Amino acid sequence: MRGSAVRNGSRTAALQRITQAVDRKPEVLYIARDLPAGLAPLAEGFVVRHAKPPRLDGPGGPATPCVAIVDVGNDAARITEALAVCDRSFPLVRRIVVADAARMDAAGAEDIGGHGVDYLAAAPADPWELAAVVRGFWRVGVLERVRRAAEQAAAGEPCMIGTHSAMKTVFSNIRQFAQTDAPVLVTGESGTGKELAARAIHERSAVASGPFVAINCAGIPADLVASELFGYEKGAFTGALGRKIGRIESAAGGTLFLDEIGDFPLALQAHLLRFLQEGTIERLGGVGNIRVRARIITGTHVDLEAAVAAGRFRQDLFFRINVLRLHLPPLRERGDDVALIARYFIDRLKAEHGRPSARLATDAVAALAAHPWPGNVRELISAVRRGLTLCRNGRITAADLGLAGGLPPDDRVATLEAARAEAEKHAIGIAMRHAGNRPAVAAELLGVSRGTLYSLFRKHCITASRSGGAAAQHEPECP
Repeated sequence: MRGSAVRNGSRTAALQRITQAVDRKPEVLYIARDLPAGLAPLAEGFVVRHAKPPRLDGPGGPATPCVAIVDVGNDAARITEALAVCDRSFPLVRRIVVADAARMDAAGAEDIGGHGVDYLAAAPADPWELAAVVRGFWRVGVLERVRRAAEQAAAGEPCMIGTHSAMKTVFSNIRQFAQTDAPVLVTGESGTGKELAARAIHERSAVASGPFVAINCAGIPADLVASELFGYEKGAFTGALGRKIGRIESAAGGTLFLDEIGDFPLALQAHLLRFLQEGTIERLGGVGNIRVRARIITGTHVDLEAAVAAGRFRQDLFFRINVLRLHLPPLRERGDDVALIARYFIDRLKAEHGRPSARLATDAVAALAAHPWPGNVRELISAVRRGLTLCRNGRITAADLGLAGGLPPDDRVATLEAARAEAEKHAIGIAMRHAGNRPAVAAELLGVSRGTLYSLFRKHCITASRSGGAAAQHEPECP
């Protein structure tokens, strides 16, 4: 009973936060040297926060906006610089660029396009046009993400998070791929978050308001795949007592995610290819084609090129699904993200386990960095749950996580990047404590400029907390 009550209370609190987010005005980040006059139409429905390039931490704090507007003139280099900073700070936020496209060269325009611009507005900016576009993005994109957040809160599902450079590339690709309806193949080891990536693409796409239907091809018995995907009519086979709509048809107007596509039965691959080519299906026992329009995303942990060479996967089907490719790196290659994700799930699960003050001990951080994580994020979540169950006094050690075996912490092998990052965070924490949590004094103690220290804060998701004494880490945000 106690566990159920905790989960229900956590769910209610999460939904209350979502409701509050809808009730208050959404925020628009306006990146410009000077905020233009006449933005009243935009300010009527949104909080407009001004940020001067290249920094994005202007008045109003570092809250994530629903839309970023880049209005820095027609210099492609300046626009690209502002978009790059936006990539780092808000990787999946929609972007509007205000510029005169006719005054840019082809190379500059291509560089800008590489940052996934959602809308190009002619300069000088028309406040009414900006207000209309932002309002459309807010309604289609942000409200859909709020709906999805409510579902995640109810189901306890995680979000995609990360600060490693490889994940920044992933987030950038997600933003770019969401702008087209071309098929996407998501690759990566089991447990790296392929379905989460597919959902992120869906939620930023033109069909975000439609259904997201996920199918694990490896989890359906081979003799049931056809009926599950394509549906059937009454009497199509023994036991078919009525019509059934297949999973493909139920994805109409939205996104169909076929996970573990490498395990799709070879005998049925021609039927799937026909759907991808013609956009039609035929129910088992049916007479006539049914047109279905849906975005197709597939996922796999196997080498499909090798499967094609071995005759286990049709080459023409591979070409159809491999238009855009998104690779998710394994957890062992993501450096500081391991500890970041662990802290994220500790924060999500600590109330459920009755550990409100749970935190990672130093040896646990080292063990997290050294472990190879063959099960990726799934294995990490299991370790966090174990740590929350076994920890004492809210301090989660390597032993609590089940990572104490093998080499002692000091002898564990870690990447230089992970070791360097851990040393930087440790030194910053000590300096901040000695400096009374004053960044200017801490910078002097560390022998760096204040600008460098603030860059390290952002790199390691650290903020100065007056009440906490030492530097504290930000809670990571979902893309």
